[in-house]
Amino acid sequence: MNSFDPSIVKVRSAHFIDGTYRDGLPGLEVVRPSDGQYYAPLPIADVALVDEAVENAWQAFCRSDWATRPPRERTRVLRRWADLIEADAATLAPLEAIGSTRPHKDVLAWDIPYVAEVLRFFAELADKHGGQVAATQHDRLGMQIAEPYGVVGAIAPWNFPLSMANWKVAPALAAGNAVVLKPSELTPFSILRYAELAVQAGLPPGIFNVVQGDGRLTGDALCRHPRIGKVTFTGSTGTGASIMSTCAKFGPKPVTLELGGKSPQLVFADVPDLRKTALSVAMGITGNAGQVCVSGSRLIIERSILEPFVECLQGYFRELRPGHTWSAETSLSPIISRQQGERIDGIVQRARQAGAEVLEGGGPIDGLGGAYYQPTLLSVADSRNPAVLEEVFGPVLTIQTFDDEQQALQLAEHPTYGLAAGVHTADLNRALRLVRSLEVGTVWVNRYGRSNDHVLPTGGYKRSGIGKDLGSEAFEANLRHKSVLIDIG
Repeated sequence: MNSFDPSIVKVRSAHFIDGTYRDGLPGLEVVRPSDGQYYAPLPIADVALVDEAVENAWQAFCRSDWATRPPRERTRVLRRWADLIEADAATLAPLEAIGSTRPHKDVLAWDIPYVAEVLRFFAELADKHGGQVAATQHDRLGMQIAEPYGVVGAIAPWNFPLSMANWKVAPALAAGNAVVLKPSELTPFSILRYAELAVQAGLPPGIFNVVQGDGRLTGDALCRHPRIGKVTFTGSTGTGASIMSTCAKFGPKPVTLELGGKSPQLVFADVPDLRKTALSVAMGITGNAGQVCVSGSRLIIERSILEPFVECLQGYFRELRPGHTWSAETSLSPIISRQQGERIDGIVQRARQAGAEVLEGGGPIDGLGGAYYQPTLLSVADSRNPAVLEEVFGPVLTIQTFDDEQQALQLAEHPTYGLAAGVHTADLNRALRLVRSLEVGTVWVNRYGRSNDHVLPTGGYKRSGIGKDLGSEAFEANLRHKSVLIDIG
């Protein structure tokens, strides 16, 4: 049974500048991940169009009162926007599902409510951070005044198109900035409706513009533009490093980078409910078919419970049903593209050649049109194995065993990544020791994955990123501070 008919979903292939759709010459063909079918052309913004979009945003920032209006007025606009997003679910959810890896039922149940609540969270920060008075001698008044950067350049990934774009856009707008966003060229269309709803909510035209295109041309032009005061990006570590280099060369300008991960899940023998823990581990690697930056892709488990735990994982993996994102029965998402599916399988095959043992899965799923991959368990003895070292970004879980806590910690440390980790144990003292010892930006204890506690920031250590998304930290990162000293003697 289908949740909707993909053949009747109409997309607008355009940019969004100054509050209106802007057509462009088609440059790319966009395909549906679910069945590999072409469904829309995508215009590519060249340097001239990026310049126009950024200049338009700058003029809107200068001429409108978005940055200077009372903060509660900004709050009201953003809250209206959140309300419109929820009310528009019947239009927005099929747009998100048809072009991405997100099943329609999950978009309705999770993505759209999550986007609306994140918007409301940042809306409520608009009047709560404004600078501070400094401690100076009695005849002087020292202040730090918080001000927006002007125009923020945002580059969003394809794995959660609306949610990840919203992480970038919401705090920047709440802080009074204008934003020019480049969505992924693989998932470009739902964000246009999101931007249209912002104008309907009362956001001044030009304060939020969307330019379509690839990273090589459009993204690079956005990062280089002299009017861009800050860049925020979610994606691969390699692309993040390139963006940071460009921002240093053509700025310098600050960046927020949420990058790759290879996150461990440490499971100790004292977990009170082995099946519940196994389900948490399984969901941590199969959610969105493992196409999540924080996927718990490395199971590090106490040797004494390995066999029953693996049996539980195999049972959960076998219950998953791959399918199109518009099918109500789908519980395993497609891979974003055939190219990415081939990359995942390439890593798995190299891992096998290097000694990994396949306990479950280990290959593509055929017959559905798009790229799908079997939920895969790999038993690995060598931490130098490609499946342990490389970010697979697919439903592939490596398994390593330990006999004591110190060995578990040694296996958990990764030479490159430090995005997140999970710790599963009934021993609170052990959990707190590991929380302090793990070199990662987020640790979940007896769970794996984010909740709706938007107050908790997310971001990585090592090459997993710089800066934070979510939380008050994300809001403050969209403000710069001006020092003022006044003689009053």
